[in-house]
Amino acid sequence: MFFCIYLFMFILPRHGRLFLAVFSAVLGNFTFGFALVFPSPVIPQLQKGEDPRLQMDIHQISWFGSVFTLGAAFRGISAMVLNDRVGRKISIMLSGVPSVVGLLVMGAAQNFWMLLWARFLTGIAGGITAGSIPVSYLGCSFGVLGSCPQITAVFGSLALYALGLDLPWRWLAVAGEIPVVIMIILLCFMPTSPRYHVMKGNRAKAVKSLEWLRGPSSDYLTEFNKIERSINSQVKGGAKWSDLKKPLYYKPILISVFMRFLQQMTGITPILVYLEPIFLMTAISLELKYDAALVGVVRLMSVVIAASLMDKAGRKALLFTSGFLMYIATLSMTMYTHKTPCSHGNLTVTEGLKSTYGGSTGPAFDPITLIPLISSMVIIFGYAMCWGPITLLLMSEILPLGARGVASGLCVGVSWITAFILTQLFMHVVEAYGLFAPFLFFCVVSVVNIIFTAKCVPETKGRTLEEIKNYFRTG
Repeated sequence: MFFCIYLFMFILPRHGRLFLAVFSAVLGNFTFGFALVFPSPVIPQLQKGEDPRLQMDIHQISWFGSVFTLGAAFRGISAMVLNDRVGRKISIMLSGVPSVVGLLVMGAAQNFWMLLWARFLTGIAGGITAGSIPVSYLGCSFGVLGSCPQITAVFGSLALYALGLDLPWRWLAVAGEIPVVIMIILLCFMPTSPRYHVMKGNRAKAVKSLEWLRGPSSDYLTEFNKIERSINSQVKGGAKWSDLKKPLYYKPILISVFMRFLQQMTGITPILVYLEPIFLMTAISLELKYDAALVGVVRLMSVVIAASLMDKAGRKALLFTSGFLMYIATLSMTMYTHKTPCSHGNLTVTEGLKSTYGGSTGPAFDPITLIPLISSMVIIFGYAMCWGPITLLLMSEILPLGARGVASGLCVGVSWITAFILTQLFMHVVEAYGLFAPFLFFCVVSVVNIIFTAKCVPETKGRTLEEIKNYFRTG
């Protein structure tokens, strides 16, 4: 670790310290990705465990999976205020407190309520990082660094799946503490974001911070002037409530809100949270933990591909491609789960988890059982390739500067609340109607996404901010 720090700070030319600062911040996203999908390998382990206090019914499973998003919604919106009061760096460091406490409680849990509080606390930490990291040192970064938050979050999920191959669930919680501690230690040595200093009127500190990040030989003064002009234009251009009646404001805000809503309605959060239980219910011949790890690898590959395509392909073309892939995959999943009889007979979801997971011998390999695995890979590939990152990119391009803060907070709230409702209802719907029902719903949503993209989403690739403004002003 110390060798890597030395390499970043002194060996790498010109941008080494900026890389280190970004790495320090996005470790919070790594923990976020790790904690979000924590129930996937843990629910089956708890259900087959011998401690009856930790075995859950369908209502408890739903709360265990969804309460993380409730904590993220609560803290994600308030993170906007916290960022302006104490700065992004301190906000990210503060997120380490509920994260460390939550993971400790998780590792030591003796009953369901300890599990629930642990998930809620890690959700609060996730909400802070999601609201703080994209506007921290990334405001001073460039190129592929802009996609670092999503890549590291996906890498965190993959790390959980990989560690889940061998580690018991309590040790998974302990392992999650390591990146949090590293993040807090590294951030102690990082400067405060230059943008925060400029907002507080500390021009000298902002220049010094930017010089540290960019290096004394860089043209950091020119970049400082750009940051200052950008922040001053936001302050001067603050929107009034009467401005929301103008198409220049309400159209991009409505498009952004609906895109974040539809982004979650694709079902990506419940699919990731309940990934191993879904594979268990579809009776895949391969071992569950390996299936989840394979999906994690595909998700990481798709995010890397998206980072390379975002500036080359049109936004709408990527959205169409993503929507079509998710439509085909969710339709395949619907048809498979509707036509294929459940391997558990008349058992409920919770009884199936108890009876099947961890069996000494699995079923004989049947190629047809790979359909849900491949479908899940395509769903996650399609989402991570476009509907995940492009939605955030479009928000930054179309939202007017004067309303960006309030609109971003509204989008965060809508996104997390939608994720909570879907994750809470998912297992109940599966218990009542079968696994095909939620995937049929996600299939319909994919069609709605394609129609919404065609009718409402503007193409922003190659257009200046002034051209985008004129589009919303005049159509």
